[in-house]
Amino acid sequence: MPSRDIAVFARQFATMIQSGLPLAPSLGVLAEQAGNARLAAVVGDVRHDIEAGRTLAGALGEHPAVFNQLFVSMVAAGEAGGVLDTVLARLADSLERTDRLSRKVRGALIYPAVVVVAACALLVLLEFVIPTFQEMFAASDLPLPLPTRMVIGLSESLRAFWWLPPLFAAGAWVGLRRARATPRGRLVLDRLLLASPVVGPLCLKMAMVRFARTLGTLVASGVAILEALEITAASTGNRVVHDAVMNSRRSIAGGNTIAEPLRASGIFPPMVLQMIHVGEQTGGLDEMLAKIADFYDDETGRSIEALLAAFEPAMVTVLGVVVGGMIVSMYLPIFDMINVVG
Repeated sequence: MPSRDIAVFARQFATMIQSGLPLAPSLGVLAEQAGNARLAAVVGDVRHDIEAGRTLAGALGEHPAVFNQLFVSMVAAGEAGGVLDTVLARLADSLERTDRLSRKVRGALIYPAVVVVAACALLVLLEFVIPTFQEMFAASDLPLPLPTRMVIGLSESLRAFWWLPPLFAAGAWVGLRRARATPRGRLVLDRLLLASPVVGPLCLKMAMVRFARTLGTLVASGVAILEALEITAASTGNRVVHDAVMNSRRSIAGGNTIAEPLRASGIFPPMVLQMIHVGEQTGGLDEMLAKIADFYDDETGRSIEALLAAFEPAMVTVLGVVVGGMIVSMYLPIFDMINVVG
């Protein structure tokens, strides 16, 4: 279910409750005007459960594919505290910010995808165009320059072993999926991802946004800290950060602070640790977490823009050099043929 649809649902639901409408009629209106057919069906089912006497959190929990654990836990806290409209508004804010971050990342991937598609044109040249030149050069019986021989050799290898690149790509994809399906494999892959020189810092900033936004929203809504940390760990999207947050949860259960286990993990930046420590000491943890999330949200946007600014000219240059080199290597023997004819 798209997070944007859930955010719109939460925002409209909060507005209706603030206006004094009962739960069941509000859900009926939302089911009728939902633009997503699947969401409309789920909201209709939730309304029937509410009319049958179930709590809103219990009814939402029957549909985990639509309403995740974060949503259900916050609704349960809102029902218990009598501040359901406030909690739903906070949920809408959190989901909208998460959706904006996701759109930034997807937008950043558009240009690399276009470049990859353009690079596939090289395979067409090697598969169909280069053999035509090769036949012409063979008929001329002239010695070929080294660049031309290299391109022709690459073309012959591709035509002889055309099955190797798809087989390698499929094997890598299956291997990565199987590795990420196990806790140990996912931990190793996420650790390598965070250690990578370019993508690693960006992934860490995104994980900090999800960690701070989720935990801050849960704490502000009155969810118990142990439950909040467990939900936050599952939402970080990185196994290394997940394990650090779960260690912090065990520390809290033993009567210690949140910041110390996070510092021991070596993953969390010093600024995050300091602000969490101050928030724990002053009782304003939710406010500090909100500031952390806003800071790293801006940092993520700037990092994506900087990465694209460096990536675009680099890829254009590489493609230009490769394609231009292939064209020049094919024209070198033609120039020799012209000289012989002259």
